[in-house]
Amino acid sequence: MDLEVRHLKLVRAVAASGSLTRAGRELHLTQSALSHQLRDVETRLGTRLFLRVGKRMVLTTAGSRLLRSAGEVLAALEHTEAAIRRLAGADRGLLRISTGCYTEYHWLPAILRAYRDVCPNVDVQIAADATADPVRLLLEGRLDLAIVNHPLRDGRVVERLLFDDEMVVIVGPRHRLASRRYVQPEDFADQHLLLDAPKEESPVYQRVLVPAGVRPAAVQLVAQTSAIVELVKAGLGVAVLARWAVEPSVKAGALCALALTRGGDRRRWNAAVLKDMAEVAYVREFIDVFARHSPVAGRPGSGRTPARGAPGRGSNKDGDVSLELL
Repeated sequence: MDLEVRHLKLVRAVAASGSLTRAGRELHLTQSALSHQLRDVETRLGTRLFLRVGKRMVLTTAGSRLLRSAGEVLAALEHTEAAIRRLAGADRGLLRISTGCYTEYHWLPAILRAYRDVCPNVDVQIAADATADPVRLLLEGRLDLAIVNHPLRDGRVVERLLFDDEMVVIVGPRHRLASRRYVQPEDFADQHLLLDAPKEESPVYQRVLVPAGVRPAAVQLVAQTSAIVELVKAGLGVAVLARWAVEPSVKAGALCALALTRGGDRRRWNAAVLKDMAEVAYVREFIDVFARHSPVAGRPGSGRTPARGAPGRGSNKDGDVSLELL
């Protein structure tokens, strides 16, 4: 193979700057050395990669083709190097995570505080808009860990159980369903249903209502859990939410929480990571901390099992974990 990594970096730098001098400064090479490398790669390939137009270096057709390949190859190498460094550096690094819905922000800060105590040198960033296609983002290297409540079924991704929670139907205390122990799918037929995701993406709508052939009288999308709770309190609809999310209002008598179907309905939350990231110590520690501090941790029937392989807790306490919404 005639091409080397240094040739790919050269083409990328010259194309970006349009100048051998500026490219040389970026690559820490003299203009003479860079010119020699450029002549060397052009000789190896048997074609010109750049033409000098005035004071600017302009790509030829062959140069443009090589630049596209250089971008792909260098990006793959840089991603691989970063993954290897993460494997080597167990006590520091960057952890970019996505969450399944805005509801999670109610309990995420407590988890991050606990994680900061054991991994103070890890920078945690929340990708707030990275919920639609977590597998693609994981594979593209734009995300390190996704918190999901549905199986991804991709052999390249490892899923670790975080916790199970119970989904309940919430209604106002004066609602006609309030005295029920559970709600069947057909009970939604005349209801105004409030959803925190479009019905095409709502697990409850697709798993419970669609198979039963039930269409509510009206469906309204409300992204914020707190807004859904207030609308239900005001008698403006019913909703299906996690029990832990509405428990304070239920205990205060402002809401009634009913089982969804006779057998109830549970939702499983997993941490999804690529296989190489699953072996990184601070990623394993995050999964373990998350499971131990989840909103249902320690409750009977939570379905929570401790994450395996978590490292020890001898981290340096001089650093900090920062939370950044991307």
